[in-house]
Amino acid sequence: MAVKLRLARLGRKKRPFYRIVAIDSRKARNADFLERIGTYDPLQQPARIEVDHDLAIKWLGNGAKPSDTVRTLLSRTGVMLRWDLSKRKATPEQIEEAVSAHQQGYLDKISKAESAKREAAEKVRRAEEEKAAAEAAEAEAKARAEAEAEAKAKAEAEAAAKAEESEEAPAEEAASEDAPAEGEEKSE
Repeated sequence: MAVKLRLARLGRKKRPFYRIVAIDSRKARNADFLERIGTYDPLQQPARIEVDHDLAIKWLGNGAKPSDTVRTLLSRTGVMLRWDLSKRKATPEQIEEAVSAHQQGYLDKISKAESAKREAAEKVRRAEEEKAAAEAAEAEAKARAEAEAEAKAKAEAEAAAKAEESEEAPAEEAASEDAPAEGEEKSE
């Protein structure tokens, strides 16, 4: 019987949750498994991976072949490093030290990625604020220019009205001088 280490899907629609299991390679994905090795929750940030290192090494030692995804998950948790070092006859202290360093490096990588994501989000937020401020300043300048144009037009209209009045006043005076007063007759 060929044994594989692979994922068995659980969870509801669009909310996956996986078990890492040792299973006969000829069986269906969610069929009865031989042993549960761990779990994988891809929806957590960062993804939560729990693996029983001793069980995983036991099955790898018995010839179980991990799927590509399970191999990646085992690598992230340090199981594949532990397996490789144990095959090379490293001491348990060396193995634990190397696995701890590997896991710390992975955690550092995750924290750097999260901080980069936060910085990118902050840049986007700042750019949106600057854009909103620029739009507000532009709208204010436009409103100010419209108000100035309106005031200028009003002043020009008042000046034109005064000019019209001043032109009408001399014409009225001239007409009154030419016209005879009441009771007077025009003499020639």
